[in-house]
Amino acid sequence: MNSMRAVVLIGLGAGVTACSTSDIPSRHTGIDELPLVETSVLPQVDAGEATVISTPEAVEARQLVELPPAEEQVEPVVPIASPVTVHAVKVRVPRSLKVSERNRYLPFGDIVWREDPIGDRHAQVQKIMQEALIRGVTPLEGPGKVDVEVELVRFHAITEKARYTTGGVHAITFDLTLRDPETGAMVVPQRRIRADLEAYGGQQAINAEALGLTQKERISDHLTEVIREELTSPEGYQNAKLGFFQLLNKL
Repeated sequence: MNSMRAVVLIGLGAGVTACSTSDIPSRHTGIDELPLVETSVLPQVDAGEATVISTPEAVEARQLVELPPAEEQVEPVVPIASPVTVHAVKVRVPRSLKVSERNRYLPFGDIVWREDPIGDRHAQVQKIMQEALIRGVTPLEGPGKVDVEVELVRFHAITEKARYTTGGVHAITFDLTLRDPETGAMVVPQRRIRADLEAYGGQQAINAEALGLTQKERISDHLTEVIREELTSPEGYQNAKLGFFQLLNKL
């Protein structure tokens, strides 16, 4: 069981004391009730370091813990009980990721996104991911309390040219780490998640849009299920096999 749950399950019961449920805030019943106002106003933060905090308690915790850059971290894994309750979600979209606005059949660059007006693509995809991931973790309840940290590696939707002809693959890759919200200690080591989704093309894309199934809608729903499966399934999220276009995205 080579996944996040493998480490979590090894420590079943060992981390309950450090993550007791006595100070866990009441759970929300839906994404509309989640208090996103404090951190979802993107102009107030650098989207390259954007942080999404789901509770006021998490804001205070983040102010007390200064984390070194991911590449410098060498930390022991602290076991925690499984399943978990997610205390906060942090999404980073590094400014080093290159944005492409070129209208090609195949994606170019690290970020390819079209369904928002031309602007700060880093901030746009950060917002998409933050809302989808929070929606995915909101229903989770367990004795272990964790912070979810995500750093985007690739976000390839498809261009206008591919959207109305061949279709393709929404190729999304990110690194996921779980941390103890009290200490900032790593609970589960970083894991790379590849969350590819079939991208509709031609008449299929036109029919989907007529039903309200835009690229943004489909990608958001997909990411919601990806994070939920990753944190609850014994084997974690397993990327789909999507054939030729998926292989081209890896070149």
